[in-house]
Amino acid sequence: MKDLKKVFGGNTSNARQFGMIATLVVAILFFQVFTGGLTLSSTNLIALVSQYSYILILAIGMVMVIVAGHIDLSVGSVAAFSGILVATSMNSWNFPWPVAIVFGLVVGAAIGAWQGFWVAYVGVPAFIVTLAGMLLFRGANQFVGNADTLPVPDGFTVIGSGYLPEFGPSTGYNNATLLLGLIIVIAIVWREFSLRRTQAKMGSEQAPLWVSVVKLVVLIAIVGYAATLFGGGRVGTSFPISGIILGVLVLLYGFVTQNTIFGRHIYAVGGNSHAAELSGVKAKRVNFFVMMNMSVLASLAGMIYVARAGASGPQDGLNWELDAIASVFIGGAAVAGGIGTVTGSIVGGFVIAVLNNGLQLLGVGSDKVQMIKGLVLLIAVAVDVYNKSQGRPSITGFLTRGLKRDKNGVAEQFTPAASNPGAQGGVGTDADSTEPALTPNGDLSDQQRPKATTPN
Repeated sequence: MKDLKKVFGGNTSNARQFGMIATLVVAILFFQVFTGGLTLSSTNLIALVSQYSYILILAIGMVMVIVAGHIDLSVGSVAAFSGILVATSMNSWNFPWPVAIVFGLVVGAAIGAWQGFWVAYVGVPAFIVTLAGMLLFRGANQFVGNADTLPVPDGFTVIGSGYLPEFGPSTGYNNATLLLGLIIVIAIVWREFSLRRTQAKMGSEQAPLWVSVVKLVVLIAIVGYAATLFGGGRVGTSFPISGIILGVLVLLYGFVTQNTIFGRHIYAVGGNSHAAELSGVKAKRVNFFVMMNMSVLASLAGMIYVARAGASGPQDGLNWELDAIASVFIGGAAVAGGIGTVTGSIVGGFVIAVLNNGLQLLGVGSDKVQMIKGLVLLIAVAVDVYNKSQGRPSITGFLTRGLKRDKNGVAEQFTPAASNPGAQGGVGTDADSTEPALTPNGDLSDQQRPKATTPN
């Protein structure tokens, strides 16, 4: 049984730690049965990724904001304002669409710098700053666009409604999507055996070979099945370009938050800002860049949405911040800050996406959809908080095991051995873990605060 657990990430794994993933799988299977197989149809999956990619992009930035101990209520309005400016730049100022995209990112950076300045250097709470930003940029969107829709050129729409191109011999599937699936499979296999080689060199305990084989078989089967579904849709469709953008961002920000000093500093500031500053972390700089990064990603999400819709309108971005925040908390982030991962937030975002999509397929009204989403958010967070208050392993503990601390509370350097999929070290514990326990609110106790935040 001990070896069997390693298939899912190591000795510290158990059923509770996979609650979110299990919830996602159960939701998919439930809607697959009750929609007559529509949920896992090629057409629906392609539409799901295309429709919700911008929310998942917002969740990537939002988890960094929440981990740092803040909240951003302005992301929907920032996305809408950037979208209308980009549409205006192409229609009225004759910007080529690639230049317009760069312009949109610059606009997002400028807005983020504005909000980051007030949060980091003036000391105004992010809740107030971004609440003001939500009102300011929502009004600015309607002012610039005269509360009307503004179309965008066809070339620009590729980032929101484009698909991987078709090439090569006729296989009955989109060959580019099949190739993407093959690349992912190769990366999974390389990662697993690279991990085993690293563990062997370091003299670390290794799982039996059959564990790696079973893990690879399961993952390869999932990737292969998904590739055939996305590649087997109607002619002219395949895996969405917006999904490619999302995947690149997940890899990039996952690496930044888990493998870089700056990423560690975000967790340190969110865990205990004063202790982090005493350790040499420039907390103001971290807060500034976290807020600025959020607005850049909001601008990107807004452009993707406008590209998919084919026009920018006054209702763009409405309530997007709520879905992004819900994705992060369902994904295991702590309200007090210091805990949360990009991967967990993406899983939480997919839970919301599948829930929305499935309920729509069942013909459930939007009023009931909102109520169900609210209950799911409340229950997901309440269960996790209860588990931690009882000293049980929690979802957040599992997802944040990449943030290991030594016996002195010092953040340990990330090593390849710690990057076993699903087994990243961290602050969550169980019976056979030597890592520090969490307080009931999911944060580290004062004695467990990092005395140094840069890797030893």
